[in-house]
Amino acid sequence: MLAVVERDERIGDGPTGGIDGLAASMLVAAVLVTPIAGRDAVAGFVGSQLLTAPGDLRLVPVTANGQAAFAVYQRDEHGVYQAHALEVLTLTATGIARIVAFTDPGRFTSFGLPPEYPAGPART
Repeated sequence: MLAVVERDERIGDGPTGGIDGLAASMLVAAVLVTPIAGRDAVAGFVGSQLLTAPGDLRLVPVTANGQAAFAVYQRDEHGVYQAHALEVLTLTATGIARIVAFTDPGRFTSFGLPPEYPAGPART
């Protein structure tokens, strides 16, 4: 699985130590590549990190550069679904071969999508 993280601006000025130092060193097009590969590993990651509670995510199907994709909204503490990430899928005849995550909610407007959806009942 490849995760691409893009930022709209430089996060900070130089290293200051720890995660803050790392974040301060990131540039606009910072890329995070995870070594998660294989059906079981990817499914395990998605299950343990993303699909943690029913109703926490809302997926809206979109097309990105001709590829199948989902706009992912994440429910906040008030139950409102906030723009979170765009997940672009590379599909083959036998299934999903690659998932690229763009975690810049500002990109949602390019797809004509709202930055949030109203709170709704949790699905179980």
